[in-house]
Amino acid sequence: MRKMASVDDVEICYERMGSGPPLVMIMGYTANMDWWSPLLLEVLSSRYAVTVFDNRGAGRSGAGCRRFTVKQFAADTAGLMKVLGIERAHVLGASMGGMIAQQLALDFPLKVDRLVLCCTTCGGPEVKPPALPVLRRLVDFSGSPEDRIRRSADVLYPRGYLDDHPDVVENAIGVILKAMITPRNAYRQAGAIFGFRTHRRLPALFQETLVMCGEEDVLVPPANSDTLAARIPRTTLRRFAGAGHGFTTQCAAEVADAVVEFLSEQTAPVT
Repeated sequence: MRKMASVDDVEICYERMGSGPPLVMIMGYTANMDWWSPLLLEVLSSRYAVTVFDNRGAGRSGAGCRRFTVKQFAADTAGLMKVLGIERAHVLGASMGGMIAQQLALDFPLKVDRLVLCCTTCGGPEVKPPALPVLRRLVDFSGSPEDRIRRSADVLYPRGYLDDHPDVVENAIGVILKAMITPRNAYRQAGAIFGFRTHRRLPALFQETLVMCGEEDVLVPPANSDTLAARIPRTTLRRFAGAGHGFTTQCAAEVADAVVEFLSEQTAPVT
C-alpha cells in the first residue's frame, strides 16, 4: 500500500513489501516506483524487506522549494529511512538512482550496508556521455506523453528487443501515465545530474559494491561502469549481454538472481 512520509520540506510517497534484511531501491531520472519491474520486486521482496519510493519532484512525491541536487536526493533518502525506522539497509540505485545511492553511501556511510549500482556514472569530466542524438531525445518534451514514450523507447532498450517484445512499450505507457513528472521537474532533475560528481571520493567507499550494466546501453555507456568498478575498492562488475539501459526490466530474472547472490554473500575481511 502506498503511503506518504514527511521528509524535510516534502511529502515522499513510498511503499514497503516483503520481510527480511532491509533493501532500499532508488529510481532514476523522471521515474517513480511504478517503473520497477514487477518480477524484480517479487523476487527481491521474497528475501528482503524492500522499500521503494518516488524521488522529490517525481511521481506522487512533492517537489518542495529546495534546489534539486543529487546531494539533496540522498538526504531525502536518508530522511525517509529515518522516518521509517530503517537504521541501515542494502541500497540499490538505477541510473540517476545509482548516483543518489553513491551520494548516500558517501554522505551517510553508516546507513548503507551493501551497495548495488545499476547503469550509472560518477558524473563530472570522467563520464563517457551518450551520443548527442540520444541526449536530445531524453530531454525532448515535445508532443503528447505517448509520443515521448515511444520516441525514447530505443534509448532504453535495443531495437531488436523491442521488435521481439512489442508489449514493452505499451506496458511502459500504462505505467508512466499513472504519475508523470512535469517538464519543469524533469529539467530540475537533469540539472541535478549535470551537477553530480563523485569520482574523487569513490575510493573512500568501504561497502561491498555490485556494479551492473547492459552491454548495449546507449544512454549510460558501459565504460561508465568500468570507471566505477576501477574506483570503488570492493567491487564486483556484472555486464548483461544484449541488454540496454533498461536491463533491470529486460533481464529482470537474471538481475534479481545476481542481486540476491551478491547480498547473501559472506562479507570478505578488510585487509
